[in-house]
Amino acid sequence: MKTLQIPPRQSGVTLIELMVGLAIGLLVVAVAMGALMVSRGISGTVSDASGIQQQGAYILRVVSQQLRQTGSLYLNPDPVGGNSTDVLSPVAFEIKADAVGSGNSFIQEESLSGAGTSVTTAFRRYQDNVFLADNATSTTIGTDFLARNCVGAPGNSSTDQRVESIFTFDSTTNELQCGGNGTAAQPIAQNVAQFQVTYMVQTTDAAGNTTVQYVKGSDMPAAATDPTWRRVQGVQVCLVLYGSEPIDMPAGSSYTDCAGTSVNMTTLTGERKNRMHLLFRNTYQLRSQGLL
Repeated sequence: MKTLQIPPRQSGVTLIELMVGLAIGLLVVAVAMGALMVSRGISGTVSDASGIQQQGAYILRVVSQQLRQTGSLYLNPDPVGGNSTDVLSPVAFEIKADAVGSGNSFIQEESLSGAGTSVTTAFRRYQDNVFLADNATSTTIGTDFLARNCVGAPGNSSTDQRVESIFTFDSTTNELQCGGNGTAAQPIAQNVAQFQVTYMVQTTDAAGNTTVQYVKGSDMPAAATDPTWRRVQGVQVCLVLYGSEPIDMPAGSSYTDCAGTSVNMTTLTGERKNRMHLLFRNTYQLRSQGLL
């Protein structure tokens, strides 16, 4: 007799099982997307903070290069024009330079000025001996003006005897600009919320007691020839930078500005709204201390 073959029973998933599987899959995707968004937000915030730190360090480095040279003098080893080679021969500090070329002269008493949100620095410009290698077998010695201001001026062909840098804060564009030696002001930093300059002024009373007090730039005299500028021993620079990455801030998030005032970041508007703000402050002692 022939045995009757029973076909195997087909198996599969029910509609309920399919819906449960889809729900679990969508839940996993949602969790992964949430984790990705959180990771992206943290990464953006860290990158934004790093960018602000780098820009702040750059600004302070540029400002320090000029401020620390303010009022520095030229040590002339040949004051009488005798071309002496004796290392023990007299030397002279040149505290004044004639106005030549564009008329940009150097006067020691006017090496630092700038009331309000700007500051002008200046120091004596002179030539240095440099080695010029024209080819592999020939080396010559020439002279060059190595000193430059904040924007790379003046050029080597310029006859200016004063290197000046004029730092100015433009509140309309939120930029810190710099110019000098006839060069138009150029932005050297953006996203600047505040720029404040404070001067360390040394005073001596009739009894010979010396004190140093901090004076805001807005309280300094406008005239560069005022005797107050001659008593400046140091300069404190403070600035607040903000980022470009919008972040979610809890209510009441704030920072302390250069004036010591607490600023609620959640109330800011425009391009500073929901942006990270960092404060940078540094104090520079002038090289010309005691010589002005």
